Amino acid sequence: MTIRSRCLARWAALAAISLAGAASAAESTRAPLPPAYVEECGSCHVAFPARMLDAASWSAVVGGLEQHFGVDASVDPKTLEPIRAYLASGARSKPTAADGKPLLRITETRWFRHEHDEVPSRLRTGPDAVKSADCGACHPQAAAGSYSERSLRLPKPGAKQ
Repeated sequence: MTIRSRCLARWAALAAISLAGAASAAESTRAPLPPAYVEECGSCHVAFPARMLDAASWSAVVGGLEQHFGVDASVDPKTLEPIRAYLASGARSKPTAADGKPLLRITETRWFRHEHDEVPSRLRTGPDAVKSADCGACHPQAAAGSYSERSLRLPKPGAKQ
């Protein structure tokens, strides 16, 4: 095979991979979050996509809204029903429980810890520290449900959060 043939073959392979990636990205576009969920849950924090916890964990979170991390986040039953349905239908299929107990914090899941194990120590402690639940600090599209590494923007040292 000549050098030119090898170059053309590599180019064709790269083009095919790029097109496949673009198709996958288009196919993986997520449906918008339900308005009631964004309004109720997103008023205090990012309205996390349901896929971040399993159904048992979401059920425990929703079941304890009167004491939601120190805040009364109670919602009337009529408003809560579509939120509960969204979380149940879109929940992660792999268990996120620890020791058989549902996790209430996404930041405590094995997946979250793995995905964030390379976060610089300056963002974990000290004056530049970012709260683990402040997704928007590094993921500018978090409110839209996108946590892509392509759009990741780590805060600059000394930047106020």
